[in-house]
Amino acid sequence: MLTLASEVEVLARFGRALADPIRCRLLLALHDAPAHPSDLAEQLGISRTRLSNHLACLRDCGLVVAVPVGRRTRYELADPRLGHALDDLRTAVVAVEADRSCADAEEKDCC
Repeated sequence: MLTLASEVEVLARFGRALADPIRCRLLLALHDAPAHPSDLAEQLGISRTRLSNHLACLRDCGLVVAVPVGRRTRYELADPRLGHALDDLRTAVVAVEADRSCADAEEKDCC
């Protein structure tokens, strides 16, 4: 049975997914277009086993869904609004990066 996650749970799941660079690249690839695992592994330059682990994480977070297509499975973002959220986050990160308001950012490798 599916249940709706609270606002905090949604943010935590999204944060967990974005905490890994491969999962970020995977989400961006799926934002561009749905794809089959073999194509994603080749596009990202990782093994299918490693890709499978990351796809499982993104499925568990509720961010991607597996869609059966004949004998194969295609992956896509679970909700089109996730694509808009990714676009907004990319724009916000660029704006923050340019600001560098933390005086110790270079030294502490933060912000």
